[in-house]
Amino acid sequence: MGFSPPPKHSTSREHAIKYKLAFDQYLREKCYDDIKSLVAFSGSMVLEEYPEETFTEVKMNQGIKTSEIADQFASDAYQVLLVANKFQTGFDQPLLHTMFVDKRLDGVQAVQTLSRLNRTTPGKDDTFVLDFVNKSEDIYNAFKPYYEETSVGEKADPQQLNDLSYQLYEWQLFSQEDVNNFCEIWFRPKTALTEREHQQLNSLLDPIAENYKNLKDSEKEQFKNQLTSFRNLYLFLSQIINYQDSDLEKLYAYGRFLLKKLPRSTEDPKIDLSGDLELKYYRLQKISEGEINLKEGTAEPLKGATAVGTRQPDQKVPLSQLVDLLNERFGTNFTPADQLFFEQITETALSNDTIKQAAQVNTKENFAPVLERNLENLFIERIEGNEKIFMEVMNNEEFRAVVFEKLLSSIYEVFKVKN
Repeated sequence: MGFSPPPKHSTSREHAIKYKLAFDQYLREKCYDDIKSLVAFSGSMVLEEYPEETFTEVKMNQGIKTSEIADQFASDAYQVLLVANKFQTGFDQPLLHTMFVDKRLDGVQAVQTLSRLNRTTPGKDDTFVLDFVNKSEDIYNAFKPYYEETSVGEKADPQQLNDLSYQLYEWQLFSQEDVNNFCEIWFRPKTALTEREHQQLNSLLDPIAENYKNLKDSEKEQFKNQLTSFRNLYLFLSQIINYQDSDLEKLYAYGRFLLKKLPRSTEDPKIDLSGDLELKYYRLQKISEGEINLKEGTAEPLKGATAVGTRQPDQKVPLSQLVDLLNERFGTNFTPADQLFFEQITETALSNDTIKQAAQVNTKENFAPVLERNLENLFIERIEGNEKIFMEVMNNEEFRAVVFEKLLSSIYEVFKVKN
């Protein structure tokens, strides 16, 4: 069975769709009736070559839902899975033998992704990786610390979630009824919410955000940090613990949207946002073939979420200049309110340890692919926050390139100022 992550550039979803179309066309031309493929990507997309068609994961997989892909791939019906930013962690399929990699992999992510192959099953004597992007020394350095032994540091305590939940309700900014009313709409069994339902969700969150403004500055920071800590800890623990308490899941869904509504501090540094980035060409060239042999290494413990954070990023970057530039260049009519979307993306990036570490030890050019990989995740997670900007970013390459270069400059400069 084969697993192929398409390139994690800003067009990775587009590439996943094109891979799927080309792969299936090849199977038809060669009359390979015993091979079928699945594709995994988020959201929906319209390609320039097919302006009248909207591509979705479910549609391209002939009605197979996202939750069913793993089971279908485990059956005899499907042998190839084309992936854009999915199934890199927590995907346990012993039959997986071959992986084609066309995206940048760094550190733990390289270990997590390539280790999808490290499952044994009768008849499976080896594995194979065809890598179009990464250097062998980078993969070697990624696996080296974990080669012989990997210990686990202080473990995350699931009880912290209950403690945080209690503390959040103690503020009396929102009630259990508020959370239930929000989730009754959000979890309705449908592919997408209507405009009216989005308005209803906003009407449930806006009064809470207004009441938040009445808190003292120190209280605002404490509440926001508690809510952020609950969101992050739940997201981490939910990958390994099957929660029976649906109230925690509801509070997580409610809290992550409420965080987007809470106002930010206005004490932000100003920096120069200049220059553009444009992808001119993409070339495939065979660089090397061989094995990566690991010798004895020193294992470092893996760190989990163990404590409730109380600190926010020291500096934030205003992006009003980016909104003005986009309006001028692309004829859009984004307003200062749309600036919040980019600020939320930036704020989350500044608090991401992986992004922070990459910025501290790399040049801006080497830091770019690390940020690009993480930014697409952030845009997908925040599709509900501003669908208009999200669709422009995903479907307009020139627009996306300008946005990425500005975010790259601002985020990199902030990390360098801190150092």
